[in-house]
Amino acid sequence: MTAPDQFAAVRYLVDDVAAAVDFYTTHLGFTLRLDAAPAFADVIRGPLRLLLSGPASSGARATPTDTPAGRNRIHLIVDDLDTAIERLRDAGQSFTSDVVAGPGGRQILLTDPAGNLIELFEPAHSQAATTPAHA
Repeated sequence: MTAPDQFAAVRYLVDDVAAAVDFYTTHLGFTLRLDAAPAFADVIRGPLRLLLSGPASSGARATPTDTPAGRNRIHLIVDDLDTAIERLRDAGQSFTSDVVAGPGGRQILLTDPAGNLIELFEPAHSQAATTPAHA
């Protein structure tokens, strides 16, 4: 079992490892930890370790080809959703949803170059310090 002080890891299957690394490091504040392109890369942001597996990686080869994409996504907290949206749109990124507001805050979805979902989430100001981010 993973120790509590280690990174939480998520694996995303991507078509182009270099394009995925560029997307996550340029637009979402991740730092490159390991680059084994074109098969694999490892990027981090806070406690999240994102494993980017290209078609040649063992992680991608182990996935059955008839497995449809899920509705899972990584959840990144932002301080100002409107500013984040404007910055990403100015950089040529597009979103797959409109902003949705709920009792926990506001969110919007975008995709990486391979179509994996990323949720940008701005917690409600009154609950941000005491409540886990869930909308």
